[in-house]
Amino acid sequence: MAIANTLQAADMNQVRMNRRLIYSVVGVFVLAVISVFLGVYSFSIRDLVRGDADVHASMVLLVSRIPRTVAIVLIGASTSITGMMMQMLARNRFVSPTTAGTVESASLGILIITLFAPGAPIGIKIIVASLTALLGTGIFLAILRSIPLRSPLVVPLIGIMLGGVVSSVTSFFAYRYDLLQSLSTWTNGDFSRVLRGRYEMLWLSGALALVAYFAADRFTVAGMGEAFTTNLGLNYRRVMVLGLTIVSIVTAVNVVTVGAIPFLGLIVPNVVSAMLGDNVRRTAPWIAVTGAGFLLMCDIAGRAIRYPYEIPIGTVVGVVGGIIFLFLLLRSSSRVG
Repeated sequence: MAIANTLQAADMNQVRMNRRLIYSVVGVFVLAVISVFLGVYSFSIRDLVRGDADVHASMVLLVSRIPRTVAIVLIGASTSITGMMMQMLARNRFVSPTTAGTVESASLGILIITLFAPGAPIGIKIIVASLTALLGTGIFLAILRSIPLRSPLVVPLIGIMLGGVVSSVTSFFAYRYDLLQSLSTWTNGDFSRVLRGRYEMLWLSGALALVAYFAADRFTVAGMGEAFTTNLGLNYRRVMVLGLTIVSIVTAVNVVTVGAIPFLGLIVPNVVSAMLGDNVRRTAPWIAVTGAGFLLMCDIAGRAIRYPYEIPIGTVVGVVGGIIFLFLLLRSSSRVG
């Protein structure tokens, strides 16, 4: 009888969680609609439904507003999922593409391809940026394995220092070849330049986020160490390479398309984990939805605060994410103490 009651309670809890997730998806959809209709050039849903909107309004909607909103959702979801993956692989809650040197390494790759092949198509830029991001992330994990870590707070500090070194090298060569202005564009995320024909590669990020979700159990096991993974019959190196490849490609695609967005892959998994626990299968959809919703809110705020001007999304997320990151650090340090 007790077992039956426990199972019934678990089923009811799962139903409530699914219902809340549906409500959250609806909330993200509402934010997406607001994002589509927010801008200097205004038009209403009624005009579009009736067909009264002029040709220019339809062009703005199809060429700019909808691609921008779709890009925000894809980047918010994929970056948050990759942040969760890095935290599992590195076994540290303060690891993400922006605190492990991954974003800075991807920016270095973009600079390299710009110097040696400025006319290369976007696919080549993504490949080179993915390779440098993979190399930088691999160096970060190698450093973690080679030094004793007395506190989990040391891990993000190592990643930030590594990212600072890579960023300094990138800035030096960008200054040497008069590319600092282009470099600032890559390192500060901005959705204002997202147009139809220039964002479609982000669907690759979304697809890789789905792959990460279906392989989440393997990444969780790999995060427990090589010996534990091998004892369960999994190829540790293969799982690690798959995880790092997904993280590197998603980061490269996002940086090439809109630039770097700080803290997103760090704070969203931590906030969701604090509320729902560490069950990856259960939290992954929440992480994707929360990441998309958080990025939509930051983008709407950046466009509304100084309307009709726009604050870049990288700046807004950097301020909000930095505050949340400090809160997480202080909370963790108080627990350690």
